[in-house]
Amino acid sequence: MENNQLIVFVKNAELGKVKTRLAKSIGADKALLIYKVLLMHTYKITSSVEAQRKVYYSEFIPFNDEFESNKFEKRLQCKGNLGKKMYEALNDSFKERAKKAVLIGSDNYEIGTSIIEKAFTELDKYDVVLGPATDGGYYLIGMKSPDKTLFENITWSKENVLLDTILHIKKAGKTYKLLPTLNDVDTEEDLGVLKNFI
Repeated sequence: MENNQLIVFVKNAELGKVKTRLAKSIGADKALLIYKVLLMHTYKITSSVEAQRKVYYSEFIPFNDEFESNKFEKRLQCKGNLGKKMYEALNDSFKERAKKAVLIGSDNYEIGTSIIEKAFTELDKYDVVLGPATDGGYYLIGMKSPDKTLFENITWSKENVLLDTILHIKKAGKTYKLLPTLNDVDTEEDLGVLKNFI
């Protein structure tokens, strides 16, 4: 499994800087609390995945947080839009001789270890694996080789992100597999059982 790399993208959990859309309806304090719950969930489901695990932070690298340094290598996201950040992180993995690389965010309370493991398995048969989110984006992307075109000419945080990505995959002549559609937590309507935490 040393050739499988799992990349986790997180935002630094700072008041007023995370879950800003959610904060508009429930307040910045509660939004920060929800994000901390999401971070802990993300840690729990990723820490047992058999892969080299890396967590990429948005602003700075904290050395005392959920992601224990003995289980996760800690790095900083590059500057640029989300597409550039994701591509560079995935490309780093392939430079480090990964055979498969899977990247997830930290906005999803429905994702589990089994879905991440399924992504790695599906990469035996497909070039790209995507985990669709209900908002039209994706919560997971996995691949066997770097392809910058899959992250270019996309308007991020809009409802066509998944569709545009699939069109790029087809244009590149690659095969893809869709995982189950899950719900990212962006607004109060997305909270579901997370309402119990506030």
